[in-house]
Amino acid sequence: MYSIGELAELAGVSARTLRYYDQEGLLKPSFVNEAGYRFYGEKEVNLLQQILFYRERGLELNRIRQIIYEKDFNIMSALEEHLQELEERKAHTEALISMVRRSIMSMKGECRMSDQEKFEAFKQNVVKEHEERYGKEARDKYGNQEVDAAQKKLLNMSEEDWERFQNLGKEIRTRLNEAVSAGMGPDSEEAERIVMLHKEWLGMTWKKYTEEAHRAMGNLYISDERFKLYYDRDMPGCAEFLEQAIRHRIKTGGE
Repeated sequence: MYSIGELAELAGVSARTLRYYDQEGLLKPSFVNEAGYRFYGEKEVNLLQQILFYRERGLELNRIRQIIYEKDFNIMSALEEHLQELEERKAHTEALISMVRRSIMSMKGECRMSDQEKFEAFKQNVVKEHEERYGKEARDKYGNQEVDAAQKKLLNMSEEDWERFQNLGKEIRTRLNEAVSAGMGPDSEEAERIVMLHKEWLGMTWKKYTEEAHRAMGNLYISDERFKLYYDRDMPGCAEFLEQAIRHRIKTGGE
């Protein structure tokens, strides 16, 4: 059994943090004595470790609370998930380290490094994240050949194309936020501009652009919570605005 001070020292957090976790219903002490002192047992120690793992992975406290207090929450399964996440992060970090080392060697004239190689680790990470989040749905809908071709196209992007691809994604989200905030309609000139940028962005990875596929992609933005969150994370309503703008643009024959 640990006092709050002992557990704080053991875990490398402050007693104030543990009191806050108690207040938020995230980590309750095993018991509180008559003097009001908190004490924690093995169960709480294990839960605190899980909380710190999830915090390290960037999850918000509310989401962590939901996870660790689910009926089917299993600490062993959670540890295996943490291990996989950390190993993937390690692999990505090692790829970045290797890329930096090669860049240094290239600048010293000790080796040759193509422009494509300079961005390889960044692009591989984008492909990996997309595959993990949306791969199954994309492959079920469009087939392995189409998805593999899109990933290959992204990995083969030049430095200029990669920069354009990244900037397009940012510009689309910024313009969507501003359009929704300003109360613009999906039939406005700005909505048309956003759809055209979106078409260009998709075309940079798609094997072949079609209106049907563009419309289907727009529908995913409102029917799948993961896609919806991508556009709604800063301003709710952006995903719906984009879907309506795409539908309007294609319907009126603007594509």
